[in-house]
Amino acid sequence: MTTAPDATILPGAYIEAGVTLGHRITVGANSVVLAGEQASTRIEDDVWIGANCTIYGDVVIGARARIDHGSVVTTSVPPKAVVMGNPAKIVGYVDTPIYDHGIAQTRVSNTTSIASAVKGVALYTLKYVPDMRGALSVGEFHRDIPFAPKRYFLVLGVPTAETRGEHAHIACHQFLIAVTGSVAVVADDGTNRQEFILDRPHAGLYLPPLTWGIQYRYSSDAVLLVFASDYYEPDDYIRDYKQFVDYVRAHR
Repeated sequence: MTTAPDATILPGAYIEAGVTLGHRITVGANSVVLAGEQASTRIEDDVWIGANCTIYGDVVIGARARIDHGSVVTTSVPPKAVVMGNPAKIVGYVDTPIYDHGIAQTRVSNTTSIASAVKGVALYTLKYVPDMRGALSVGEFHRDIPFAPKRYFLVLGVPTAETRGEHAHIACHQFLIAVTGSVAVVADDGTNRQEFILDRPHAGLYLPPLTWGIQYRYSSDAVLLVFASDYYEPDDYIRDYKQFVDYVRAHR
């Protein structure tokens, strides 16, 4: 293996030749890290691996990820993700407080927004009118929502264990609404991050450009509606978290 002198390898842990370890790694007692067929398994900086874990399959464990005790990891883990189980699934993210602003279910006559700890990100309560014939929720772009969309897409039928997003946009604005079910959304500006629960159709989350977004913990009935300010453009995406942080530092 390739390792840094500041790694902590606890008793009984086995790390196969070909595994690359970053700085300040902790590998718990009796854990096993195998190199995989391509010998490309990599554990990035500041990763914590609990006891009795198994990691194999040419995976990359992103910086500051946490692998809970007894987990079996066979796919790559994003930076800062917390995973557990067999097979391991994402159950949260480190340094990601839950946004705790409640959203009333009663009549809302005016759209309101409350800023978060993440730069530019805001949680909106859209106009909402309950009625015995059925409820109505409405938002007006430019009046209530700070851009006019050129595109929308729906995300649905996502297995509960899957994670979507994991990218940022250079210029595109987005507005997210869970029209049914619930979705957890993590927003990150390169310095601060926060987690939001979208679980009602009159709650919307605004993500400005240069916001790293993650969606996970989809309920089985979840349908996520996303409005975008621009047409699809592959070059507008940043898909590597380290590149995102470097880009933000260079352009803000």
